[in-house]
Amino acid sequence: MGDHGVVNLSVSSFDDLSARIAAARAEHGERRPGPADGRQPVHTVYVPADRFSRSTPADFGAEALRLLNTHTPGAGSFGAAFGLDPEVAGLVRERVAAKLSSEPVEDVRIDFEDGYGVRPDEEEDAHIAQVVEAVAAAYQVKGLPHYWGLRVKSFADGDHDRAMRTLDGFLTALRDRLGRLPGGFTITFPKVVTAGQVALFTEYLERLETALGLPSGILRFEIQVETPEAVIDEEGRATLPSILSAAAGRLTAAHFGVFDYTAALGLPPEEQRLDHPACDFARHVMQVALAGTGVRLSDGSTNVIPRNDGPDEVNAAWSVHAAHVRHSLRHGYYQGWDLHPAHLPSRYAAVYAFHLTGVDDVIGRVRAWYEQAGGAGGVLDEPATVKALVARLRRAVDCGALDESVLPASAPG
Repeated sequence: MGDHGVVNLSVSSFDDLSARIAAARAEHGERRPGPADGRQPVHTVYVPADRFSRSTPADFGAEALRLLNTHTPGAGSFGAAFGLDPEVAGLVRERVAAKLSSEPVEDVRIDFEDGYGVRPDEEEDAHIAQVVEAVAAAYQVKGLPHYWGLRVKSFADGDHDRAMRTLDGFLTALRDRLGRLPGGFTITFPKVVTAGQVALFTEYLERLETALGLPSGILRFEIQVETPEAVIDEEGRATLPSILSAAAGRLTAAHFGVFDYTAALGLPPEEQRLDHPACDFARHVMQVALAGTGVRLSDGSTNVIPRNDGPDEVNAAWSVHAAHVRHSLRHGYYQGWDLHPAHLPSRYAAVYAFHLTGVDDVIGRVRAWYEQAGGAGGVLDEPATVKALVARLRRAVDCGALDESVLPASAPG
């Protein structure tokens, strides 16, 4: 720099490079716009269609609360059941009980696939009508969870006609019954093998919207990643980017399917479990392929449930399920599947303990960043780290573990 603050440059103009850099940045921004906006549920509860009624979410909560009070009547027994630090056990139990009373189910999927099975057309059609009445009744008394939807059959196993018939019949009857589609609706598209299947499902949804007079793009869906081909394609590439492209902006989430995936790999039955290293690989590929795309990730289910109401059975199921939830959380999967009322206490116990353990340090680091000072323990956090800490607080508030007052006024830039 000279005496007058003039910079001597060797290249006369960067204008053409600047324009190309800006175009490349814009293209990347379109492909990776960032995390999804809004609340992510901590779980999706799957209920076979023939068992779903207007009171199912409340019934799950009542049974879960009964199990909680029967088997863990105080902070000590609660902490022992879920392996919690005594310092947080009482607070976690109090908030889990409140959650089971007020909002036990954050997301419900009415299942016409594996949990329901293959049935004659007239029987499935009758259950569609039954489900429509149950959904309409729940909606009218504000009994639907924040998120809800259907899982239809797969396009991969020859049941594609039944899948389309079920979704069309449900949405047509619900339109006629309510005159609208209640908010929070999502379709689960299972056993995805190729991007081509997703493209065909997307085309079907476009036709369905037109036929029903629905706004274009309102029918959105999540896929289930439960085949090896959905992870790595025949040319050795990650499959999910092409699946995302084929979904044409309709894909909201990718859910990992533990048991179909591990069975397809040839794992013995006793090793077909959520925390197997083979599942970790698939989940990590999903994370890398979909990071920053706005597509949420969900882990799969635990198939261990109590065979009876005895304390040994209930506590054994809770121990396995809570350990699986913690495994998911450690790997950055903040949502999973629940299949039974007994899964709700262990789900919320593990999730709330995750959010509340060390939360004072998290809050302190966020406040220190906003005050432009060193964080707790002398840590000066990067903006990206602070964003992650704020996201953790936001998830804790959304699920009921923390009060809204812990959130900062704005997120770091």
